[in-house]
Amino acid sequence: MTAGAGGTVTVTVNGEDLAVAPGATVASLLAELGTEPRGVAVAVDGEVVTRRTWSERPLAHGERVEILSIAQGG
Repeated sequence: MTAGAGGTVTVTVNGEDLAVAPGATVASLLAELGTEPRGVAVAVDGEVVTRRTWSERPLAHGERVEILSIAQGG
């Protein structure tokens, strides 16, 4: 994992660059963003990350994270 300026790791979240702490995980990213995990799917570099592994999946510098919310509608 290569750190960016100030000891942070830069990932792209839904098309926006975001600096996170080294060792950040999918779970910590969602918490930092204030994202309610219910009804959310996450993919990192095009691969779906299952909810049960969010806290185990570290984020590396340059990875692309997509956070998708399942919306109900009618």
